Amino acid sequence: MSSLLFHKIIFGPLHSRRLGRSLGINLLPENKKVCSMNCIYCECGWGETDKIQSSGLLSANEIIPVLREHFQKMHRENTVIDSITYAGNGEPTLHPQFAAINQEIMRLRDLYFPQTIITCLSNSTQLHRKDVLEALLTIDNPLMKLDAGSQYMFEQINRSYAFLRLDDICADLQKFGGRLSIQTLFLRGVLDDDVLVDNTTESEVNAWLERLTVIRPQRVVLYSIDRATPVRQLEKISVEDLTLIARKVQQLGVKTEVY
Repeated sequence: MSSLLFHKIIFGPLHSRRLGRSLGINLLPENKKVCSMNCIYCECGWGETDKIQSSGLLSANEIIPVLREHFQKMHRENTVIDSITYAGNGEPTLHPQFAAINQEIMRLRDLYFPQTIITCLSNSTQLHRKDVLEALLTIDNPLMKLDAGSQYMFEQINRSYAFLRLDDICADLQKFGGRLSIQTLFLRGVLDDDVLVDNTTESEVNAWLERLTVIRPQRVVLYSIDRATPVRQLEKISVEDLTLIARKVQQLGVKTEVY
């Protein structure tokens, strides 16, 4: 089973397939995954909860001084950073003070690394919160998850703890007015209860394309499994197959990248 957890607030910069030299920001507890979804492919392994507990969760007042010290040190050392990236052990926007922390990170970026973009890798489930949506609208690269076009496939792949309607998530994604990127992981395989899962079929891809038509993202990023996954019987989709899907996205007039 995969269990890649990040044991620091700041990690990297690391080389990212999508973002270049990426400085990771983990706002969640260092010893467990906290996410609103329990995706079958997650590199952090299976989660236990979507609830933020006070135990192990650092406040903004504890996180911000660490950020300031680290940014100052990297600036003195002329560290090269392409992206400051919210990532880590689950869904970063679950942190109750995400907006306040984001405001300080933007200030530090402008002060020390003005050419560096700010990215958030998000599963798109917290956009109903006004503070989260407004914070994400201020950053350069909101990279929002959309792994399925149908409710059925969404439930099979992403496994949210509480029932979520894909229609509602897509409606929230429209609030960006097109100023966002969509990230989609394609896979196929067999779940533990012998249920087939495959978001690369013609019907599933067409349903996903219909969602993109409504959301109107400025960019779509396609990729597949790169590390060990909680469900072992999952197949990595070839670059050739991803490229075929990418061509369909490009026909919508949307910039598309394959990794």
